[in-house]
This record gives sequence, structure tokens and C-alpha cells, in this order.
Amino acid sequence: MQAVQFDSHGDRDVLEYGEFPDPEPGRDEVVIDVKAAALNHLDIWTRRGLPGIDLEMPHIPGSDAAGVVDEVGDGVTRFEPGDRVAVLAGKSGGGDEFTRKGDPTLAPDFHIIGEHVRGVHSEYAAVPAENLTPVPEGVDWETATASPLVFQTAWRMLRDRGDLKAGESVLVLGASGGVGHAAVQIADHAGAEVFATASSQEKLDYAEELGADHTINYEEADFASEIRDLTDGRGVDMVVDHIGAQTWQDSLKSLVKGGRVVTCGATTGGNPETDINRIFWNQLQVIGSTMATPGQADEVLDLVWEGELEPRVRETLPMSEIARAHEIIEDREGFGKVVVVPDSEL
Repeated sequence: MQAVQFDSHGDRDVLEYGEFPDPEPGRDEVVIDVKAAALNHLDIWTRRGLPGIDLEMPHIPGSDAAGVVDEVGDGVTRFEPGDRVAVLAGKSGGGDEFTRKGDPTLAPDFHIIGEHVRGVHSEYAAVPAENLTPVPEGVDWETATASPLVFQTAWRMLRDRGDLKAGESVLVLGASGGVGHAAVQIADHAGAEVFATASSQEKLDYAEELGADHTINYEEADFASEIRDLTDGRGVDMVVDHIGAQTWQDSLKSLVKGGRVVTCGATTGGNPETDINRIFWNQLQVIGSTMATPGQADEVLDLVWEGELEPRVRETLPMSEIARAHEIIEDREGFGKVVVVPDSEL
């Protein structure tokens, strides 16, 4: 088969699209005939190399893919050849206290397909059956692949970990990215007042289309000051910050007393200066979140399949143009997700 792969960490020039051995399903695995795959910022970090993660090389990246079941292992009963499926990338080995309590994302061995183990940016991919969710007829492949990782991540972060309620106010940073544009829609769906930041008027217009009530161009204004002005000095109940070091202090400044900042990532760095005095005096909460449980993922994806939530795709490219796909994400071009399609499907 043809697969995206790299045999060393580095810049985009380490990526290639070439021959790779066909996968065979293990007892509890399914081989998918991939029809489309989506990128996440995680793919950039994985390509560059993450501390503490020693990958088997060559590595196939990618955590999002959708397609048709081609083969199933002897132990698989949920799926059969011909079924339409999408990948849920979070995986735990099971048997630990957290998985037994229903939250595998807290398991000591929790890992992500494409980041810690071989991914799915290839013509065919072998994936554990438990990491697949059915895709209804009528849902196009771009929607099916662009939704799972970002919508499950944003859903757990806002609705489960952040306990967002109708009538609250939410500031979503980086609203043009995958998680950001999902968070805007989920906050709006929950009945919150939504504030969103982005770097251009075009991106802010898209955020408004998806449910943002107020928008701030962070290239032109200090968003913490803007939030204070827009809320008559109060601040917002929740800030969604997956940006990290560059925005952290202003995220804390944007919160009402008793407010909370929720985070699932740190694209500009994971070790910001923080303001402990502000945190304890204003009784703020800092809440981390990673991926979602299978039940949470299915809950939000049902809303996507029904059309109540919608992933935006900024560009769809042949898989052989994977370097360009990475460039779009790294340079923050456009709004929404980037999708790649196996060249054999074009």
C-alpha cells in the first residue's frame, strides 16, 4: 500500500508518501480501506518529535481517518466488511482502576493512535475494533474524518470537565483551529454566550457563522482588555485555552472571580509564567482535559452526524501532498481542518 511516513523526526522534508507493507488484522482489529484522513496539530508535534516518546521507525502518522471495513480479526463481532467507520484515536490497555470506573483517558497506559503508535494516514490501516465508531450512510468522508478527534476533545473539555451550563460566558482562543472551531459550536449549542479570538477578519467571520456572539482579532487588540470592556469589567465564566505560554496570563485575567480555564494543549509552549496570586485570590480553577471516553465521543458525534454540529474543512489534498498539508497547519492558513485523501481514491 501507499502510506505517509517518516523515518526520522524533523521538518516537513522528512515526510514521504510511498510503499509500506499492507497491514493484517490482529484478533481484535479491523483493517480499514481509508477514504479520507484528517490532520491535527498533534501530527506536527509527532513529526518534530515529542519528549519521552520513542517511535518505531518508519512511523505512519495520523489520528483521524474514515473509511470502509476491509477485513476483521477473528475476535471482532461489532463490524464486518463493508461497514462505514471512523477512528477514535484514544486507547488504553484496560484493567486499571480508571478504565474500570469508565474513564480510560485517565489510565496510566492511555495513548493516542498516530502519536504513540502507528497511525492511519495510509491507504489501509489496522485499528482495534474498540477504536472505531460507525458512520451513517449519507455522512460524507470529509465530515467523518474531520470530526472525531477535535469534537470529542472539545466536548469533554467544555461539557464534562468544564461543566459548562446554559447562560454562562465562554472565551474560545484560536477559534479558527480544529479544537477551537469545535469549541465555538459546542459552547453555542450549550446555550453559552460565546467570545472568540482569531488572527484575521475572515477567520472571525467564520467563527460568527458557527455561533460566536463576539469576536476579537488578537493581532490588533489585547484580548484580556477587550473581554473586560465587552463584559463591563466582569470577565467570562470559562476560557478555552489550548494555545499555552503565549496566552496564559491573559486567559487568567479574562476570568470572572470563581471562573475556570480549561485546556487540552499548549501549541506555543507548556511552561508559561503563571499568576498564583490571581488564581488563589480570585478562586480560579485550572482544568486539564485529554480526548474523551468512547461514550462522550459517540454523544458528540451523534450531533455531528445529525448536522447540528459541523466540521469546517479548509482544504482537501491528495495524500502525496502531505508536506503541504502540514504547512497549512503550521502557518495557520485558513479556518478549520485539513483533510488528505489517498491518491488511489482520486
